[in-house]
Amino acid sequence: MNDESSRVVIGMDPHKRSVTIEVMTADETVRGGGRYATDEAGFAAMRRYVSQFPHRVWAIEGCSGIGHHVAVRLLAAGEEVVDVPPKLSARARVFSTGQGRKTDATDAHSVALVGTRMAGLRPVVNDEQLAVLRLLVDRRRSLGEEHTRKTSQLHQLLLELIPGGAKRDLSAAQAKALLAKIRPRDVVGKTRRRVAAELVADLERIYARKKEANRELTELVKDTGTTLLDLHGIGPTGAARLLVEVGDITRFPNKAHFASWNGTAPIDASSGDQTRHRLSRKGNRQINRVLHTMARVQLRNPTEGGPTTTARRLTGKRPWKPCGA
Repeated sequence: MNDESSRVVIGMDPHKRSVTIEVMTADETVRGGGRYATDEAGFAAMRRYVSQFPHRVWAIEGCSGIGHHVAVRLLAAGEEVVDVPPKLSARARVFSTGQGRKTDATDAHSVALVGTRMAGLRPVVNDEQLAVLRLLVDRRRSLGEEHTRKTSQLHQLLLELIPGGAKRDLSAAQAKALLAKIRPRDVVGKTRRRVAAELVADLERIYARKKEANRELTELVKDTGTTLLDLHGIGPTGAARLLVEVGDITRFPNKAHFASWNGTAPIDASSGDQTRHRLSRKGNRQINRVLHTMARVQLRNPTEGGPTTTARRLTGKRPWKPCGA
């Protein structure tokens, strides 16, 4: 029996403290499975169980999220791991069960089905450089989200302290200057002003952290040797996100597959004699957002050659056309 015929896919539905696995052959025959704890004893028991299948690959749902901790441990143990996007396993679950009802066992079965049927799943690699980039770019995103949340809270307080509120693009320094002119007399107004001042101080700290995070990301992205930062509209955060999410670009046979994966390829919505295409809402939304931001920047600040065709299409400035049209 050759390696391909004896190879199995181990589909895994991961959680923080437990994982559920299902072992499936190439012809989609279920060979076994089980539920294991993620502590040292449970992890060792799981590896002992799968040792009966020497030719194996692990298909884990959400290796960039909840499945990351167990994927890293398997890689360290010399195992082969591929990432199964949650959307793919959700579709497989609906098609295989006829409904979307979720259990850990059905989730593991759906992940195993995707791992068996789908080609081009992203292999998870133990790349320290990409691991560091992922940690820092996720941290940078959380800082941006925190900045947005606190800015919204500050605007709400300023609206109650100043008739008409403050301008939309308000910096911490500008907010501090506005608060210096406000002298409320009642207890509620004084409390609002104090809370607003605390938010301004928080925003100043977040801004300093964002600036340092951008500097560190820029250095790390340059160290990879990529030329992404040369593209107009791509900053250090966007470049790092592209590198982290794409991984090995050779897993995409051509640019059409890559466009379909990131959701920038148009979807054929023709019917009868009417030929038309519509915007895709699928694909990797984080990469899609980076490309969309780049397109918008190029449109607002055209380079020497003017806005690119890609930028216009991504932002809907011109209707999509099929290739060759």
